[in-house]
Amino acid sequence: MRRILTVLSLLLLTAAALAAQPAQAQGPGARLAIRGADVSSLAKSEALGGVYRDALGRRADALRVLSQAGLNFIRLKVWVNPADGYNTKARVLAVAKRAKAQGLKLLVDFHYSDTWADPGKQYKPAAWESLSFDRLRQAVADHTYDVLDALRRQGTPADLVQVGNEINGGLLWPDGSNANWANTAALLNAGHDAVKRVSPATKVVLHLANGGDNGLYRWWFDNAAAYGIRHDVIGVSYYPYWHGTLEGFQANLNDVATRYGKPIVVVETGYPFTTADDDGWENLIGSPEPYPGYRATPQGQSAMLAKVADIVRQVPNGLGLGLFTWEATWTGVPGNGWDPADPSSGNAWENQALFDFADRPLPAMAVLGGAFGPGLRLGAA
Repeated sequence: MRRILTVLSLLLLTAAALAAQPAQAQGPGARLAIRGADVSSLAKSEALGGVYRDALGRRADALRVLSQAGLNFIRLKVWVNPADGYNTKARVLAVAKRAKAQGLKLLVDFHYSDTWADPGKQYKPAAWESLSFDRLRQAVADHTYDVLDALRRQGTPADLVQVGNEINGGLLWPDGSNANWANTAALLNAGHDAVKRVSPATKVVLHLANGGDNGLYRWWFDNAAAYGIRHDVIGVSYYPYWHGTLEGFQANLNDVATRYGKPIVVVETGYPFTTADDDGWENLIGSPEPYPGYRATPQGQSAMLAKVADIVRQVPNGLGLGLFTWEATWTGVPGNGWDPADPSSGNAWENQALFDFADRPLPAMAVLGGAFGPGLRLGAA
């Protein structure tokens, strides 16, 4: 009976996704190797009463729901000493154990901070603020090794590792700012080498934002090559309402893959399924049509994720690995806000999750999971 219910649940989820798509055409090519979701908010959501359901409305493990929809990777960020005690080594270990039990692979995203690191801020952890540069470099190596070795010893090794998050301007400012590329290189290579000491097979990702900005990517990775920054994969953030046109995004991925010969993965993307709010905190994206032709509806979210996936699939020489939708499980749960130091802060992202306001999976989940096979193309919605 349980197997029958599981099959029925998947059939209902697939049927919902089919109803959401305005057009579909099969084409050549394999299913994307990476069909992922960032679930960094999951542990805190659950601790504060967050609930996730399957397509039949039954309470379920969110990771199991994602896996059954066809996803095969999760992404977890790591902070050093965050104010709320989440996104730490211990929390990552716990979620990683659950994810691996569901057959999911793991991307670990080191921010090297106590809070958010992105192009506008790369703040040192408080414990590292007074370190000399040599000791700072060692701290990067030690922290990276400590987390990854604990994962390995637990039997849940990382498959991919980001050394830094959206490091357009470097990391660990001011020391690692790319105003001094030699310092940037030394810190990134310290992280890279720590990853490889734990597991030579684990791939190191260098991650920039602004996925439609080809000038940025050429400038950054030309310097990376000149300064000997070691890495295996190029990571990209692409949010279509912030980072340029889909055409510009596609042109950048194609150029970067050809120019540097490295595999590419979109480690962050997302799109809203509604303009509504679920937690009383204004959403970051509230437009009814954040990108031309793609409305903020379940249909529009599905269509946009399918389009991003198709662009990655078309990267030359098979170098497009796949994509992660960002914070798929960050639903509207009181206390699970954006600021780890302020429990009254809200979540401005719940309208871009892969679970709706009734905690059920959205059609985009099956689309991201590749339920329709290779070559899926959804038209604008």
